Amino acid sequence: MHKEIIFNKLKSFCPNLALGCLSCKVVVEEDRPLLRKEIEETCAFIQTNYDPESIRTNPAIKASRNAYKTLGKDPSRYRLSAEALMRRAVQGKGLYQINNVVDTLNLISLKTGFSIGGYDASKIEGVIDLGVGASEEPYEAIGRGTLNIENLPVLRDEQGAFGTPTSDSVRTMVTSTTNEFLMIFYDFEDQGLSTVLEETKSCLEIHADATEVKHWIIK
Repeated sequence: MHKEIIFNKLKSFCPNLALGCLSCKVVVEEDRPLLRKEIEETCAFIQTNYDPESIRTNPAIKASRNAYKTLGKDPSRYRLSAEALMRRAVQGKGLYQINNVVDTLNLISLKTGFSIGGYDASKIEGVIDLGVGASEEPYEAIGRGTLNIENLPVLRDEQGAFGTPTSDSVRTMVTSTTNEFLMIFYDFEDQGLSTVLEETKSCLEIHADATEVKHWIIK
């Protein structure tokens, strides 16, 4: 399940970019009470200690917003997934409950500020290429419908675009039948992903019965 990932095209715009990757097998369930409690506690902490402006000072979010600006994309209009999650927490809205696998990903994103793609790896065909979105490139985002991905960082496989730091696509999303799970962390300033990947491994083992966990960093 180790997917080959290349991103030479994006390196010219974001020379410090590193990708954190984690693959594993998971058990998808609708709810895990322990996970829900941890998410609620994390949201409460963020609501108490942050506001919409201070969220932007998070190192991972700040670096990601700067990358969007470099690529010519407005990070306030096409908000990064991690920033969007933290803003919901600050506003006291909590997080949407999806399933234990996606919810674990969202918890890690809340805690770290990294925007993270989460995919059913069995739906990804061939080599993954991280490049820049083209004008009018088709993309159906989860919960958003058609998304304009021009000038966004975009993950593609043999079938086309399937992931961005703003929103993942419907085509490769995690469902109740997902067994093979792939996470991709976007680190635009190479701020060190090793610890985060180890923590993610532990969270997935606890909350999603993860097995055969592998993680690696690409620079």
